[in-house]
Amino acid sequence: MKKNIIFLLAAIIVVSCGTKVKKPEARSKFLKGFNTYYNTLFNAKNALNSEFTDRDKAHKDNFYAPYIPILTYEEQPIGSDLGQSSAFAENSMKMAEVNRSSPAAGGRSAPGMPPNGPGAMPGMPQDQNNPQDNKGASTLEIAEAKALKAIGKYSVIRKGEEQNKTIFDAYIILVQSRIYQGKSRQALDALNYVFTHMKEDKRLPLARVYEGLAYAQLKDYYKSDQIFNKLKSDGINKDQDRLLSIYYSESLLDAGKKEEAVKELDRAFELNGNRKLKSRIAFLRGQVLAELGRNEPARESFVSAYKYANDFEFEVKSQIEIAKTFNGKGDYAGAKKYLEDISKKGTYGSRKNEFYYALGLMATKAGKSEEGQEFFRRSLLEKVSDPQVRGLTYYEIGRSFLDKNDYIGAGAYYDSALATMTYEPSKILLKDQSENIKKISKNYYLIRKNDSILTIAKMSEAQKTDFFAKHIEKLKAKEAKEELERLRAERNKGFDTGDYNANSLFANSGNSFEEFGTVNKGFYYGNVGTVNKGTSTFKQVWGERALVDNWRFSKKMASIEDLKNEALGVSTAPNPRRFEPAFYIEQIPSDPGSLSQLKKDRDTASLGLGIMYQNYFTNTPLATKTLYDLVDAKPEEKVMLQALYEIFAMNYQKNQQAAARAKQILLTDYPYSSYAEFARNPKNNTFVKSAPETENDYKMAYALFESEKFAESQNLIDQAIQKNPKDALVPKLNLLNAFNAGKTSGKEVMILQLEQIVLNYGKTPEGEKAKEMLNYLKTEIAFQSTDNKGNTITQSSQNIPTQPAEFGKPVQNIQTSQNITAPGNQNNPLPNSSQPMNNAIQSGVPKKPGMNTQPLEMTTPMPAQKK
Repeated sequence: MKKNIIFLLAAIIVVSCGTKVKKPEARSKFLKGFNTYYNTLFNAKNALNSEFTDRDKAHKDNFYAPYIPILTYEEQPIGSDLGQSSAFAENSMKMAEVNRSSPAAGGRSAPGMPPNGPGAMPGMPQDQNNPQDNKGASTLEIAEAKALKAIGKYSVIRKGEEQNKTIFDAYIILVQSRIYQGKSRQALDALNYVFTHMKEDKRLPLARVYEGLAYAQLKDYYKSDQIFNKLKSDGINKDQDRLLSIYYSESLLDAGKKEEAVKELDRAFELNGNRKLKSRIAFLRGQVLAELGRNEPARESFVSAYKYANDFEFEVKSQIEIAKTFNGKGDYAGAKKYLEDISKKGTYGSRKNEFYYALGLMATKAGKSEEGQEFFRRSLLEKVSDPQVRGLTYYEIGRSFLDKNDYIGAGAYYDSALATMTYEPSKILLKDQSENIKKISKNYYLIRKNDSILTIAKMSEAQKTDFFAKHIEKLKAKEAKEELERLRAERNKGFDTGDYNANSLFANSGNSFEEFGTVNKGFYYGNVGTVNKGTSTFKQVWGERALVDNWRFSKKMASIEDLKNEALGVSTAPNPRRFEPAFYIEQIPSDPGSLSQLKKDRDTASLGLGIMYQNYFTNTPLATKTLYDLVDAKPEEKVMLQALYEIFAMNYQKNQQAAARAKQILLTDYPYSSYAEFARNPKNNTFVKSAPETENDYKMAYALFESEKFAESQNLIDQAIQKNPKDALVPKLNLLNAFNAGKTSGKEVMILQLEQIVLNYGKTPEGEKAKEMLNYLKTEIAFQSTDNKGNTITQSSQNIPTQPAEFGKPVQNIQTSQNITAPGNQNNPLPNSSQPMNNAIQSGVPKKPGMNTQPLEMTTPMPAQKK
């Protein structure tokens, strides 16, 4: 009997073990929480934790991006228990029990090794700062799979409600793993399950926080804003509110709501007690305030960031930002002494170059430009601790050269900045500016060189001799000074004549006479004469090379003076005849053709320089002055017209006084040019709609035109344009007026008015029609006019059709046509716009597009149809 009972019990156990997995509704929830946490869910949490740990070790803040993130991976909460994260714990000092698996324990890469590098396990996350080929998501996929397994295996649903409360934690881990993989929509799917089956869970607001984060990642800022605001109004616990304040402030920043973001960052700063978080929040708030131009509160925020910083790098960067936001009105001497003292303390000494950069910024803000430049140069002498700061230092020095119109010097320092900087957006902006500077410098030094030659060419022979004699005297004095300095250097640091045997035991021995006449020179590279000779030979062969890698293939020159001389056409190699005035005089051209070409090149370069000042740096006063100087130099007509047009176009809206002189010259000296037409009636692109009154005026003017009352039609059109200059029918009125001008004043006046229409309204249908008509009117090919029925009609002496309804067909096919000489580019009518112009700028007038060459029949503008 006893054996039977034992056998029966064994059978029951075997059968029970072999049964299939119960449905969620049939499971008991007694042990489900225990099994879930200590098995599959634990593995999911551990995988997510491991991923965050590895990412945190690879994370490096980019202080040069517009904003830093508030949370690093170290502060990211895992699961639904926010208290486990040191950043969100009530007392951060009691968080020793927080489990953070070390790389050694997990078999991960050694310190300093990049993720997925040699020695790393498969699935190791890559640095998030290098998104290219980011395979770190594999660990997140493990966490996602484990969370899904825990949900599928241990979920207990009864009557539509989840009975196993630990499943909420599994869903939060699932959501987190998906969000950090960028799978925001899948994360929202998981959250929908929580909102459907766990409606009564007290942790539901946390799920709402992650819902808002997911929508923010999808750039649905309206929805995320609704969710975050509702949570704030409903009231949630402190831990959840801390997390909400961080995510919400960053969401507002991404949405471009900077003022609201500052307020939310203020709230986040008050809510969060963790020192590292407070420091990062304060730093981000300072960045936003500085961008808004509120330097004083921004500076206070950066001071708070420095105060709470627990990281050396963060302290240094906070001090730099404090210097950047110095308003120039505070205690400069005190702030300067403070930074200088800090730079001498302990480990801060390794960041001297950054502190000198900060001091340079402060001095510049305080109006002490020379002192600021001195600090920047001292920064260059220190060891590099941050390549981006070194690049910014080069940039600041380059700016000082640019302010002095020293484009060669500015370009050299900008090139150094480009070679050193690490933040790509800054490099892209600086690269464009550097290229623009090179274009400007090319024109600038061409003008200087040609001006010098032309000025000397106008002198008499005696004046030339006297001029170059003075130059030779200066040259001799300069070379004598250089020779004196060389000799002094040889005396002080030259031949090593020290008797190192003087203190020897055998100094006074009889064998000393054997060394008579010999000199102890030491090593050969201690001989300054040899060094100077080698330096001179090297420079003759290789030029003035900068100390960089691959210097043989580098075009970078170390001497700014040599670059300037090269731009001015001055040779740095001494010529044996350099002390003879005749040597210089014979190089000055005297024939009229060469001098005329020099003047033409100079004027063209000056025109391009003025346009570039406006286009590249929006420096309208300097551009206007440069172009007026060109006008005073009396260039050829083509360049003169373009210069006057540019002056008027860039000033007529903002500075009418500067534009008045250009307008007067155009109207007085060139009254029949299309440029003068532009000055009379500057283009207006702000046409919005057509007024009924203007429509009636157009219909009446068209009726008068058909009745051959051309003068009356012109008067009516002029009145209509004067009454409503921004009406949508203005281009059509001008086109009709061109037909009137053709009838009353002839072909040439009609061409002028059509050119004006092309210039002002090139992108409108009327502008296109004017282009087509100019193709015919500017050719010398005869054509036959026909009436509305196609009958041939007699031509007038001005070659203007008696009935503009149809100009008729050309007698022969037109293969080519002349370009319309309207000023400016039709696709970009104002060459002084913010967009850089094409390379034609460097040679003067921008290129003009050719017109359509296909033959066509031209018709008159039809009356506007009232809608």
